[in-house]
Amino acid sequence: MDRHDPSDDLEVQRGLVIPAAEMEWSASRAGGPGGQAVNKLSTRVTLRWSVAESAVLDDARRARLLARLASRLTKAGELIVHADGERSQLDNRLEARRRLAQVVRDALHVPKTRRKTKPTKGSQKRRLKAKKEHSQKKKMRGRPPRED
Repeated sequence: MDRHDPSDDLEVQRGLVIPAAEMEWSASRAGGPGGQAVNKLSTRVTLRWSVAESAVLDDARRARLLARLASRLTKAGELIVHADGERSQLDNRLEARRRLAQVVRDALHVPKTRRKTKPTKGSQKRRLKAKKEHSQKKKMRGRPPRED
């Protein structure tokens, strides 16, 4: 059994911390430019976290994540994040952690509900007055009436 340092836990938001034990890491060779190092070093990082089996989620949060992240989850309910933008594996691990936290934070965000409001009496009067003035301006552009 491998031991995890509590500092490896990932704080997503207040009240939600993903334990390091629930995150599964793997490294592979990154593609793209980088010279000989690309062929030798495994700097690309893949981070997996099981939304379906996580012990830190209550039923409401789990349902929201499963619904909002459905297109990003595997059939087993795992969220996978890749990072290969940096040359060092450590920097890519940090980037993968940041991305995971941001994806989960965004999926858990509940937008405020919009409440209908009525326009004020003053704004209604101003709108109608502006419409009348515009109408008058248009009428004045026509040909003057003939005087016989």
